[in-house]
Amino acid sequence: MQVRQVDAKQGWQWIMSGFLLFRRAPLVWIILCATLLLIAATLALIPMAGQFIFTLLSPVFLAGVMAGCKTLNEGGRLEIAHLLAGFRGTASPLITIGGIYLVGQVLIVGMFMLVGGDVLMSLLLEGKRVDENELRNVSGDMLSASLVALVLTIPLLMAVWFAPLLVKFGNMQALDAMRSSFVACLKNIVPLQVYVITLVVVMTILMMLVSVLLGPSLIVQLAVITAMSPILFASIYASYRDIFQDSAEVA
Repeated sequence: MQVRQVDAKQGWQWIMSGFLLFRRAPLVWIILCATLLLIAATLALIPMAGQFIFTLLSPVFLAGVMAGCKTLNEGGRLEIAHLLAGFRGTASPLITIGGIYLVGQVLIVGMFMLVGGDVLMSLLLEGKRVDENELRNVSGDMLSASLVALVLTIPLLMAVWFAPLLVKFGNMQALDAMRSSFVACLKNIVPLQVYVITLVVVMTILMMLVSVLLGPSLIVQLAVITAMSPILFASIYASYRDIFQDSAEVA
């Protein structure tokens, strides 16, 4: 599929386009995202395996939401059933993407622990009080481990960012979709940086405002995340359309 290189300002435009898609069906969007959050929370109750299962299925759910975005963008109606649309015909390559992402995460965590993150994890898990000298001794290893994890995580995210959409709409196989996604992100790294920074700033401001008005509670934070999720999903679809808009899509 042909990959376009777009201007930096498009990073902001994707968010605005996502907001406009959200405005077309706000109630359905909120229910759909709340349902997805409930699925994630339910699977999280299963020790260890639950998180792995949700990671495997995340590309399938994302492809379903993107199918809903496509329908909404073309004048149709967004439905809760779109959440399961990824299971129809494309489940196998989408789960493969989830599996590759899961393996990548495990390897990154392994590298993080190997470089020095195990010290940080033991301190957090054991709840030990750390004196200034001990903190100074481990801070270098902790910083190195964090940098290694960041450097490895970014390419992995680039490979999976557009991959579910390329599978769902472009009828591509998992590895080909991940390769195209990585190339697309690499060619559009500047607008993607604008996009991510803008999202982080908006989310932070909303969190602060809502916390001041309603108090800093977990329920309030989850409510903000649920409210922002539709715009995030719709903006991903907008960025896909912008970067791959000259490519043919299949239903």
